[in-house]
Order: sequence, then structure tokens, then C-alpha cells
Amino acid sequence: MSAASQDLAARVPGAAVKTAFGQTTAHVPLDGWLAAARHARDDLGCTQFDWLGVEDAGRPGAVGARHAVLLHVLHPGTRQGLLLRTEVEAGRQLPSVAGLWAGAAWHEREAVEMFGLALDHDVAHLLLPDSFAGHPLRKDFVLASRVVRPWPGRLEPGEDGTSAPSRRRAAPPGVPDPSWGPRYEENADE
Repeated sequence: MSAASQDLAARVPGAAVKTAFGQTTAHVPLDGWLAAARHARDDLGCTQFDWLGVEDAGRPGAVGARHAVLLHVLHPGTRQGLLLRTEVEAGRQLPSVAGLWAGAAWHEREAVEMFGLALDHDVAHLLLPDSFAGHPLRKDFVLASRVVRPWPGRLEPGEDGTSAPSRRRAAPPGVPDPSWGPRYEENADE
């Protein structure tokens, strides 16, 4: 497949294709994202969607957010895959690939909620409640803000105002409490 995927560089202007350790990776510009994905499905035969992930590639506090979006698709029967990668700058929209692979819709919805990416169409909430403010997987999201904003998940031990359970009181299963049983005083006969 690596020879066929070299054709991707010719079809998508600005694409850089490399194969290492049996994995072909194509770095494509955002404007060529949908064309590269369509070429992977239609011409290279990568009809099986594997996963779509996002990485916060920006620095906390830096001007302008930047996210790297990765799409891994497979050629069925050969176990060979193609990894497409693009970068989305702040204010730009990511073209959706859910029209090519239906399974990508869930991953794109997660990227919108957790990273704050903008898609070229509206998506419904997936994991977080509508009232949640922020994007928890971004580098600039401060987890200490759970004190100010209630976290929608389960609280850690000790966060609910009660003390955390002590590990000293826990005994392995089958071991009786030390106060159980007869008491013998040391050197009682002397």
C-alpha cells in the first residue's frame, strides 16, 4: 500500500507521505483533508474506519490554539492502514469525514466537546452536560477549577468534605480484627 499511498502526495497539494515500520503517514494541509480522506477510501481501498483522535499541539498561554487531528483507516483483509494527519489553527473549521465513514461521527463529536474543535456542521453533545463550560482535554483547561465549577463526574475521596478513608484500618480478607480473641499478657507469671 505504501507505493499506492505515494500517489496521495501527487493528488493533494502540500501533502508529505512517509512510511516507517510498516505504517504510512500522510501529513496533509487542512484544505486537503477531505480530498485526502476521500482518496484513501475510494482509490486506496481504505474502507474500514479505525479511529480519529485529536492532540492539543499548542502551548498553554500561547496565542492561538492549534490541534493536530489524526485519522487512521484500514484496508480490509490486509491489515495495512493509513494515518492521515492535519493541523487545525484557531478559528478554522475541520471538514467532517463522517460522510465517508459513519463511525467517525462519534469521534468528531468527542473532539468538539473535549478539545473545542469547530466542525463544518453542528453536532449534539455527547459526553458532557449542556451546562458544562470549557473543554477538559485542552492544555489550558485548569483542573483546579473543579472547586469553582462542579465536575460532572464522580468525586475523588476527600473532595466531598468528608475525610478520605484511611488505608491503615483495612485488613486483608480473612484476617480478624486485632481486638478479636483471647488476650495474653506478657510475662504474667513472673
